[in-house]
Amino acid sequence: MRIIKRLHWFVLKSFLPLFAMTFFIVLFIVLMQFLWKYIDDLVGKGLSIDVLAELFFYAAVSMVPMALPLAILLASLMTFGNFGEKFELTAMKASGISLIRVMAPLIVFIGGISVGAFFFQNDVLPHAQVKMWTLLFSMKQKSPELEIPEGVFYDQIPGYNLFVKHKNKETGMLRDVMIYDVSKGGDQGTILLADSARIAFTPDNRFLFLHLYQGEQFENLREQQSMDKNVPFRRESFFDKQILIPFDANFNRLDDNSMRKQYVGKNISELTHTIDSVNVRLDSIGRDYAADMHEGSLAFMDRPIVGPGGSMQDFSGVSPRADGKTAKAPRPAMLNLDSLMAGLDENSRRMVVNGALQSIRRDKMDMEFKGAMMADERKILRRHEIELLKKYTLSVACLIFFFIGAPLGAIIRKGGIGTPLVISVLLFLVYYIIDNTGYKMARDGRWEVWIGMWLSTAILAPLGIYVTWKAMNDSAVFDKDLYLSLVRKILGTRQARKVEYKEVIINDISLDEARRRLLALAGRSRDFAARYPRPLGYKAYFSTGYDTAEIDAVSKQMEADIAYMTDCRNPMAVNKLINYPVIRLLWVYHPARKKWLGTALAVLFPIGIPVWLWSIRSLKVLKADMAKIAKVSDSIVAVLDESRED
Repeated sequence: MRIIKRLHWFVLKSFLPLFAMTFFIVLFIVLMQFLWKYIDDLVGKGLSIDVLAELFFYAAVSMVPMALPLAILLASLMTFGNFGEKFELTAMKASGISLIRVMAPLIVFIGGISVGAFFFQNDVLPHAQVKMWTLLFSMKQKSPELEIPEGVFYDQIPGYNLFVKHKNKETGMLRDVMIYDVSKGGDQGTILLADSARIAFTPDNRFLFLHLYQGEQFENLREQQSMDKNVPFRRESFFDKQILIPFDANFNRLDDNSMRKQYVGKNISELTHTIDSVNVRLDSIGRDYAADMHEGSLAFMDRPIVGPGGSMQDFSGVSPRADGKTAKAPRPAMLNLDSLMAGLDENSRRMVVNGALQSIRRDKMDMEFKGAMMADERKILRRHEIELLKKYTLSVACLIFFFIGAPLGAIIRKGGIGTPLVISVLLFLVYYIIDNTGYKMARDGRWEVWIGMWLSTAILAPLGIYVTWKAMNDSAVFDKDLYLSLVRKILGTRQARKVEYKEVIINDISLDEARRRLLALAGRSRDFAARYPRPLGYKAYFSTGYDTAEIDAVSKQMEADIAYMTDCRNPMAVNKLINYPVIRLLWVYHPARKKWLGTALAVLFPIGIPVWLWSIRSLKVLKADMAKIAKVSDSIVAVLDESRED
């Protein structure tokens, strides 16, 4: 028990520094992404350091849900990758400690983080998002810092365009100043020209004070009309003129109460209450909409018409009797609208058509308005449902990424920051793309909200279960050589022969036995090549194929002879062993083991042609390998004969 506790402390001490490091690095990266996204709204506003620091703090808190899963994935990959690379994980397993037992302290720790992430999403994040978006909107509305350039028009003052030809940066004096005042509209604009001017802010920073020297002012006395050719104006010359321009340079923080009413500022109870309220409103609008449509469809049926024989009837099938009571009457025949319209004069027909068009347009506008109301309510409902499910998805994502990262690190056995970083980024990109796709589909109403928000979890959870199971069974699922061998087997790629040289030979071989083996191998390979002087035809290929049993037998005999010859003391004979090719038993030699399957493949003529052509090329390579086996065997026999004569 003491060893287990010490092991738990060792695992925790290895994981926690890596987790802290990766979390703050990832948080810094996503914060820089936020900065680049909104940099145009922050630069040039003259904002103080404390305001910017407050914005970055709340932005960093809001970015925690994005940084936390990636940090857990990267830290777990690095931790167990280091264990595997330094053979510490092998030593733990050799001591009888399973992988799950090694992961146990981290499972408890990540479970605590997941629980904390839930309360963070519910209690802390809404407050941080309200503060962040309120600050950001306040910064967007702040006027830019006054920095008038030379030689171009400056239009950052609302309602004014200012042109300065020269500017003395030491004294602040502006030369050759032109001001266009269009605050009252372009047709009532005022133009001011001045030889020089000074500009400053009032003490409360709410107005811009301009002191103009030696200039003129032109102003229209009334607004120009469309038929006016000349408009009276007023011209004023001045030596000294002072004007005030509204220009609020202060930072005015908006009230965050409006943002608290949005979905980003609500916790689970508030979101649930809003969802229930919106559902009630939707049901009410839907009922009213259905009732209006029902009443509209029956409106014409409530109007009495003159039926056969002059009796008063309506479309409900109720007819009055002489005694004042009503009796069920048969429905009248279908009205002929063409005959009714033909009985009216031109003005009456025009009035009927115009009335019908107005009624249809009115009904259409009413339906569109109600449809827009329902669409807005559904959009609000989806946004609140998405935010509600986000409270839970972060906690689940933390657990899933841990159960992906830790077993994956144990399988890959690569520590450091290189390979784990690449794998983590790739996995997180897959998660982000899937999660963002599901979010947009749910937001736009194309999918159900719960499908879109749980899509990434449903896809990555089986991956976590799979890699955990593979890591517990010491599977070589990420063994590079295994996949390269499989690719070579499928494509028939050649592989170089590797022969292990023995520095010490204990069992000497018999030269006669070696000679007999090699000659038999050479004869068998030549016999196989002679059996197929030319490729099989299309039908014969799919029905019988090539003799894969003989190919496998030649390959096994060659490998056995090579293993036998490695105990030879003649270095020239051993060196020639690397010239033997590596025979691969490819499926293309005999694609169909069953006769009926071969017949079916042959019938699929367009699909079978490429396979047959590939088999022709593969047979050519195989015959070349068989010829090489015979040639190498003969050369080794010649070397053995020479050594015997010596």
